[in-house]
Amino acid sequence: MTSPRFGRLAAGPAPLPGGESFEELAAAGGARVERIASHGLTAGAWYEQPHAEFVLLVAGAARLGFADGSEQALAAGDWAVLPAGCRHRVAWTRPGAETLWLAVHLPPG
Repeated sequence: MTSPRFGRLAAGPAPLPGGESFEELAAAGGARVERIASHGLTAGAWYEQPHAEFVLLVAGAARLGFADGSEQALAAGDWAVLPAGCRHRVAWTRPGAETLWLAVHLPPG
């Protein structure tokens, strides 16, 4: 039998200014839960994943950018579901502060 695991989202790896850090918290059945921390990020890498992703902005402020040039502002407590194949990136996070995300990568189908 596996023992329970516990943690604290705010205690994960810190990103360098202008960057991001990623930490997998759990994975099962094709789903993956990930902690993402961003620090003063502008125009991050583009992502176009073969699976849907649920993201929750836990702390900070951010804007997600999309391939059509649109952006969506997010504040702490806001969430989004990004369908498979949705080309997106972090366009901006608040400078001088860590922005904390919880991402759930959903299994295909």
